[in-house]
Amino acid sequence: MTHWKIDASHSEIGFKVKHLMITNVSGYFTEFSGMIHNESADFHDATITFEAVTASITTNNKQRDEHLKGDDFFDTAHHPKISFVSKKVKKITDEDYKLIGDLTIKGHTHSIELEVTRHGAVTDPYGQEKEGFSIKGRLHRADYGLRWNAATEAGSIVLSDEVKLLMEVQVVKVPAQELVGAN
Repeated sequence: MTHWKIDASHSEIGFKVKHLMITNVSGYFTEFSGMIHNESADFHDATITFEAVTASITTNNKQRDEHLKGDDFFDTAHHPKISFVSKKVKKITDEDYKLIGDLTIKGHTHSIELEVTRHGAVTDPYGQEKEGFSIKGRLHRADYGLRWNAATEAGSIVLSDEVKLLMEVQVVKVPAQELVGAN
């Protein structure tokens, strides 16, 4: 069994949502962690877990970030984490995969399918084995209890229900001796 952890300093967990239905606003979670466990070299049998700290959300706008942390959206006081647990990895090509799992946000859990592109393996200058992945997906925020919205004077909605997930993830192989101390 091989074990990998997300290298958070070389990864981004982001999203985009349409504002006023004319532009996308981007946001990120800056605190997150995750593990991959696999037997095969191609990750087709991987099990994956992931968590993001909801209070780490940033959209580069303090007022909007505070609104997102409040009851209308993530309610970070009562729901401090977003979690994902994989159910299945489908290998499509050597680089392309479908990742299916359960995503939990604000106490609501739903199955989600993500598109994954594997960029390959390298050994960094410190001798650490690393792999890189791009991950894309979509969700409907109302499914997860993120229902806040408002109407403009003209009657259009302020926020789209659809959220695009865009992640760049680098993982580093964890030596077996490190796993013993982590449990």
